Amino acid sequence: MSDNIKLIDFPKIQDPRGNLTFLQYPNQIPFKIQRVYWTYDVPGGGIRGGHAYFKQQEIIVALSGSFDVVVTNTDGTTEKFSLNRSYYGLYLPPKTWRHIENFSTNALALHVSSEPFSKEDYIRDFENFKKLSNE
Repeated sequence: MSDNIKLIDFPKIQDPRGNLTFLQYPNQIPFKIQRVYWTYDVPGGGIRGGHAYFKQQEIIVALSGSFDVVVTNTDGTTEKFSLNRSYYGLYLPPKTWRHIENFSTNALALHVSSEPFSKEDYIRDFENFKKLSNE
């Protein structure tokens, strides 16, 4: 697994009426939450992402259904993380190139971010990403 990328096991409170899972700073996540968004209704075969961030840290959770988060390293090798349980989150540090693919029907991806939205924080060119990562 790449440096600092990790699966986080969130608390799971089981109850016959239905389970409950939560996340909060600093107990389960390593940053203060500045933004939350979700990805859904991705068409079959669709891919989301394909970028990295300069500063933003992120946790991605499959609230419903399943999908794969594919991290591409600067040498071109990839690592695939299959998310399909709402009590696991994938932590992605800054300067992690990734995309999300293989969405199941009705998949719902929750993204918890350390930074407010800023188009200047995006790294969208993989060659530029490789140069920045090797500095």
